[in-house]
Amino acid sequence: MNKHLLSMADLSLADIELLLDTAVQMQEVQHRDVKKIPTLRGRTVINLFFEDSTRTRSSFEIAGKWMSADTINISGKGSSTSKGESLRDTVLTICAMGVDALVMRHSASGAAHQVAQWVDAVVINAGDGTHEHPSQALLDAYTIKQHHGRVEGLKVAIVGDLLHSRVVRSNLISLRTQGADVTIVAPPTLMPSGIRDWAARTASR
Repeated sequence: MNKHLLSMADLSLADIELLLDTAVQMQEVQHRDVKKIPTLRGRTVINLFFEDSTRTRSSFEIAGKWMSADTINISGKGSSTSKGESLRDTVLTICAMGVDALVMRHSASGAAHQVAQWVDAVVINAGDGTHEHPSQALLDAYTIKQHHGRVEGLKVAIVGDLLHSRVVRSNLISLRTQGADVTIVAPPTLMPSGIRDWAARTASR
């Protein structure tokens, strides 16, 4: 498995299956009286969100605490980038403090990929522009598998405002890797640009 999680393309079918199987075990932790396992004890995880978020940031924070990591939340508005400091200087300063993992959301597509080139810490892409959101795609695959018992062989339609979606590309890669038959559906004005390069089956009105 790749050191970072920047794109669903970083994961093989075996990687995805391992993560989904692990999620089943983690779901059991939620029902314990003490929701703690020692997996990340002694590790420091920074949730660095340059966009407002409630569900995604809280999910990463809770998951980190369940696995005994020291989790710290930093927002773009509360960082030195709001005073003009560059993204590079900000992440290098943060990671110089002994950070083990950096969970990052940013409005610029490709931001997480760039940061991964600058730091030694593990980088997890929690959404970059309209590019990708791999953790959400994994959650969607988990939900589908919980309801249907499998992903392979299913016919799946991804419908909506796909032009502004950061999840559609991740879902397309994820579901195809797992053997689903995927169609993306949107009006022409809300279909992502360069859709032909995705080799995706599309439907629009």
